[in-house]
Amino acid sequence: MRAPRLSPYLFIAPFFVVFAAFGIYPLIYALQLSFMRWRGAGAAHWVGVDNYLYLLTSPDFWASLGNSAVMWLLIVPIQVVAGLGGAVLLANAKLRLRGFFRVAFIAPFVTPLVAMAQVWIVVFDQDYGLINYVLNLAGLPDVGWLTSTTWSKPTLALLFLWKTTGFAIIILLAGLQAVPGGVYEAASLDGASRRRQFWSITVPLVRRSMAFLVVIQTLAVFQMFAEPFVVTEGGPYGSTTTAGLYLYDHITASDLGTGAANSFLLVLLVFGLSLVSVRLLRPKDEVS
Repeated sequence: MRAPRLSPYLFIAPFFVVFAAFGIYPLIYALQLSFMRWRGAGAAHWVGVDNYLYLLTSPDFWASLGNSAVMWLLIVPIQVVAGLGGAVLLANAKLRLRGFFRVAFIAPFVTPLVAMAQVWIVVFDQDYGLINYVLNLAGLPDVGWLTSTTWSKPTLALLFLWKTTGFAIIILLAGLQAVPGGVYEAASLDGASRRRQFWSITVPLVRRSMAFLVVIQTLAVFQMFAEPFVVTEGGPYGSTTTAGLYLYDHITASDLGTGAANSFLLVLLVFGLSLVSVRLLRPKDEVS
């Protein structure tokens, strides 16, 4: 028998070494750390599931999840609808300046978030912001966009939508362009209107792309950190302390064991939400 050639394995070995060092080992270490109490220095003490019990009985933990859930409701459904509408618009070969619109939609996504957050702070400032200036011209009172518990979450959600909806359009446009053109031609010959083609062909055939978008945006929303950290610092009164920002608070307090436990609880939560989303958006011919 010929001895197996080692050269192919040598070529791919660097990837697995790097992946094990920077992927698998930190994950295992974080899981072990979640069962310990450690402040970043000195000896770590095994506490079992105490970190998880502390979080599951903490009102602040559940409040952060509630804030993230509200943000999800304000972002993901709107983004799926807007992304699909934008994808249908850009898929139209007769659209003038189609290349310009594609660049315009994706430009916010590639713009540094901190720069956009600073613009948001200026535009939505209660005393000197452009939005309240326009409201005053119309005879309407000032609104505390970033200083009231009522408007802080919608204002942050608008920032997230502005930045990432272009990415959603690209994802759904890729799924839309994979639909065979002959399907639409056959539907036209059968007398199907544009509206009927959209609901009976476009929406069912891009469900996989929609499910993928929902999953990654669910992950992004529950990990949201930079937006509330830069714009509102979690306020007012904790109304924008998202799950990601609450996790960061444990890290800055050097409560690394609780922070690790928090991260794994978020992983389980997002995994469960992703399974539900994929199940609901699964094409009918795949549902058992």
